[in-house]
Amino acid sequence: MKSLLNACSTAALLIVLLGLSCGILTNAQAGDNTALRIGLVRFGGMEHCTGSADGYLLVYSATDEFSDGDLIFNAHSSYVIYTSDGKFLRNVENHISRTDELPELVKLAAGSYTLEARSANDGYVRVPVLIKPGRQTILDLDSRS
Repeated sequence: MKSLLNACSTAALLIVLLGLSCGILTNAQAGDNTALRIGLVRFGGMEHCTGSADGYLLVYSATDEFSDGDLIFNAHSSYVIYTSDGKFLRNVENHISRTDELPELVKLAAGSYTLEARSANDGYVRVPVLIKPGRQTILDLDSRS
């Protein structure tokens, strides 16, 4: 059972790494005028969304450990999305359950937003994000470049 779980975990990690290796990488920085690097933002294509006025956001925020008996899960922490003028837009739970280790894919209208999320390395941060039409933006708060 554990070897099957390890094989599935390894396969999932390889798929995520392959997905992250495709596309353009851009640094995102905190909006407080410091030189602190928060992580990587990547714009990747999504074939089924071509021509759409909406884009997609995937945020790798800090994780919270949850033990379900013999297994330990690390669900991503929630975050808040604000409009470009600073108004609250929505709260994203960023996981389906405490045993879900994949961040939630969020559909947003193209435009500029500010996210307030928890980074494992830097605590709570505010990060500007640009959503492009028909594209997926990936924000990894704890990647270092």
